[in-house]
Amino acid sequence: LREMVRVAKPGAIVAVRDSDFAAMAWYPESKGLSDWSALHERVVRSDGVEPTAGCWLHVWARLAGIDTTGITTTASTWCYHTPEERSWWSGLCAERTVATTFTPSAVSGGYVTAQELVCIAHA
Repeated sequence: LREMVRVAKPGAIVAVRDSDFAAMAWYPESKGLSDWSALHERVVRSDGVEPTAGCWLHVWARLAGIDTTGITTTASTWCYHTPEERSWWSGLCAERTVATTFTPSAVSGGYVTAQELVCIAHA
C-alpha cells in the first residue's frame, strides 16, 4: 500500500480490494465446502497470506502511514443463485483447489493428500 501511494500521481485515487473468506456463507450446508474453507484458511496462512484480508485493508493502510481521513471503505456481496451461476462458481473454486499454487502448498504442507484435494474439489 505504501508503494502504491508513493508511485501514484498527486491527487490520484489508490484503490484496493480483497476478500474476507471467513465471511463466506452457503446454503444448504455442505460438508465439502466447510472442509474446503477450513483447509483454505490453514494453507494460505501457512503461505503467509491473510484469508480475511478484506477486513484488514483499512488497518494496513493506516499502518502504512496513509492519511485515513481520505479512506472510503465499502463492501459488496455476491450471490450465486441460478444453476448456471452456481456451476460457474463451483467450477472455478474446484479448479483453484487442484490446479493452482494452492495445490502443492496443501500437499507439501501435509494438510491433505492429492487425492483428498480431488475429493474436496468434487464435493
